[in-house]
Amino acid sequence: MLINIVLLVLGFVILIKGADLFVDGASGVAGNFKVSKMLIGLTIVSFGTSAPEFAVSVKSLISGSGDIVLGNVIGSNILNILLILGCCGLVHSLNVKNNTVKKELPITMLISTLFAVLLSDSLFDKGVKNSFTRGDGIALLLFFLVFIYYLITIARNKVEKDDTEILPMSKSVIFTIIGLTGIVLGSNFVVDSATFLAETIGVSERLISLTIIAFGTSLPELVTSVTATKKGEYDIAIGNVVGSNIFNIGMVIGLPVTLLGGIGVISFSYIDLLVMIVSAVLLFMFSFNDYKITRKEGIMFLIVFVAYYTYVLIG
Repeated sequence: MLINIVLLVLGFVILIKGADLFVDGASGVAGNFKVSKMLIGLTIVSFGTSAPEFAVSVKSLISGSGDIVLGNVIGSNILNILLILGCCGLVHSLNVKNNTVKKELPITMLISTLFAVLLSDSLFDKGVKNSFTRGDGIALLLFFLVFIYYLITIARNKVEKDDTEILPMSKSVIFTIIGLTGIVLGSNFVVDSATFLAETIGVSERLISLTIIAFGTSLPELVTSVTATKKGEYDIAIGNVVGSNIFNIGMVIGLPVTLLGGIGVISFSYIDLLVMIVSAVLLFMFSFNDYKITRKEGIMFLIVFVAYYTYVLIG
């Protein structure tokens, strides 16, 4: 018990320092390649910080724990928006670019809705139990490939020269690699230790996946986005969350299910799926309103977060 508590604290320390280096490195890579920081946030940062979710998904599918796979993705996507952007909003108002509001956020709403529909077989046919087949995984993977094509097209757009000092490319790459390694290593310590502690006090698998595992695997996004916000790198903070949510659905669950086979009869609450979609819609509405996520809107995110997790814990 004591060893796991020590590893939990150590994991947080490594995670925070790793995120600090990762943000500096990713920002430096963007500056050297003359591409937008939003693109870096949507790709290198978001894919990197979603590595823990992907590892948990593959591990859970192989061991036959389908509920953990689904709970991890659903919980992580809810946490990414409500908790992470809520916390970022408290630190500083986030400017959201026009392109993000018109393109990336609608993509996030679309893939979230598609994921929910594919999981809700019984809503369309009362005689069928909810499941997630290989065909469903392929559908999500194809959607994700369209997103990748979109990223390739915007990668061709150069950004204006930035007067701020840019880290040398070699240093940027080293910072990015060391930071990402710290993020993954730290989050693994946190997830494994927290899961052990939760199981020790007797918590259900569904509750563990929606809370401990989802929160643990979302720690990289949380620390990275808050750190980016403090440094004024708002595009990286928002791109990290949006890219992570799309990556979670398209790759974290889409790719393993496509390769390893579907998940049989599954049990989950439709409230979980509804909150996931509502979170994406709220992000779009707040951003569309004035192209900002203000402190007031950050507080609203956190209120919805507390209300939802109160339901999860009581239920």
